Parts: sequence; structure tokens; C-alpha cells
Amino acid sequence: MEYTHVKHTFLPVYNEESRILILGSFPSVKSRENQFYYGHPQNRFWKVIAGIFKEPLPQTIDEKKDLLLRHRIAVWDVIDSCDIVGSSDSSIRNVVPNDMNLILSNAKIQGIFANGGKAHQLFVKYCHKEGMPPLGKLPSTSPANAAWNLERLTAEWKTAFETYLEITEQEKTFEKRRNDNG
Repeated sequence: MEYTHVKHTFLPVYNEESRILILGSFPSVKSRENQFYYGHPQNRFWKVIAGIFKEPLPQTIDEKKDLLLRHRIAVWDVIDSCDIVGSSDSSIRNVVPNDMNLILSNAKIQGIFANGGKAHQLFVKYCHKEGMPPLGKLPSTSPANAAWNLERLTAEWKTAFETYLEITEQEKTFEKRRNDNG
């Protein structure tokens, strides 16, 4: 296989209400073709997110964005450009990282989660700075992570998010009360 220099070509998903930032390493070939995150049909990311919130599996890019934003989740990748062989994270070299300040200065991120070990390793090496929100490493939703079935993945991700989801629910309740009394 041959190395190709590839640039990330689609935007992060976030808004000012985002509380959780999920980071992948770099889009797979399928994701690059689809111009959106976790585009490989065997990747379990969308099943995990839908499962956590007990929602139908989103099909379109708009449905996926809506699912994330309604639950105050931002999604991006650590890498802006790199040399890579196909979709192989282990082949990544000549990394140019994304500037995390784009999201961190425009959203209320309270926790950052790496989707798998490679994303975690790359974030720590290229992006992590003092004063950033806490960083967690989640088991990868990639089909290559066969040791984790969908139920186990969903449970692990939900447990990791619980503190942030509770904060979000408290904020929604407070906001509703304020609007009802306002």
C-alpha cells in the first residue's frame, strides 16, 4: 500500500450548547467519501450514540447532526491532515493537528472523549494543553475492535457520559423553570 497525503475536508459538528466533545483520529476512506463522521457501515458510533439516548438510528447527515446537537455533543477529529495508507490509523504520519480552540472557545465543553486509543494518543501528543476539560479514553467503535460488542460499547460510553448528561439534564430543568417563571 502507498501513503497518501490527505486533508480533513468536512467541518466539526458543535454549537455553543455542546458539552461533550468526542474526537476520532482521522476520517476513514468511507467517511471521506461520505463527507461525514463514522461513514463506514460497520462502524458502531451511530448505533452507540442512538442507544445511549434510546433514539432511532439516524440515517442522513442532517439526522446525525441533529442527534448530536440535541444532546449537546460535539464531534471532530484530532488530525487536520496527515500521510496515511487507506484508513489505517497505525500508518498515520506527518500529522498536522486540528486547532481544538475552534470548539473549546465557542462551546461549553466540560469533557473530551477520545474514540479509541489512537485518537487518545494523538490528542495527548498534539493537542492537549493545561486547563483543557478532562480527557477520557473510550473503547473504539471501529469494527476492528471486535473485543467489544455493541451492548458493552454502549454501556461503557453511557457510563462515561453520565456525569455530563446529568449536568445537561439539570441545566435543561433549570432553564425550563426560568422560562416558565420568566
